[in-house]
Amino acid sequence: MAADEYILAFDYGEKRVGVAVAHSIARFPRPLVTLANGDALYEEIAKIIQNENAKRLVVGLPRNMDGSLGQQTERCEAFGTALAALFDMPVEYVDETLSSVSAETFMGSLNGKSMGLDAVAAAVILERYLTETPGL
Repeated sequence: MAADEYILAFDYGEKRVGVAVAHSIARFPRPLVTLANGDALYEEIAKIIQNENAKRLVVGLPRNMDGSLGQQTERCEAFGTALAALFDMPVEYVDETLSSVSAETFMGSLNGKSMGLDAVAAAVILERYLTETPGL
C-alpha cells in the first residue's frame, strides 16, 4: 500500500537548487521553486518542508555519460546527507542523467513561459523517482 505523504525532490547545483513536490498517491510532480545555493539554503528548505508537509526527500545524482560518478555526485550525496541529518527525514537518491535536457525540452513546449529550469529539472527527477519506486 502506498504511503500517504508529500515528497520533495532537489536538483542540487553549486549556484542553484531546484525544488519540486508531489503527493505519493497522486504522483503528479510539479516544479516548486529555484533557490540560491547560499547561506540561507537550509533555512529556506526548512520552510518548504513545513509549508508542504513533506515526509520524504529525493536528491538527484548526476552521472557521467559513461555511467561513472564524478565530483558533482559527491556534492549531491553530501547535500543529501546534510538534509537527512538536519531534518531527520529519509533521503533517497535517483539518477538525474539528462534531467536538465528533459527540463529544457519541457520548458520549450511552454512557449516561453518561465518556470525556472532547475525547478523543472527537480520535477523530472521526482517523476523518475515515482516511476522507479513501485509500491511507494
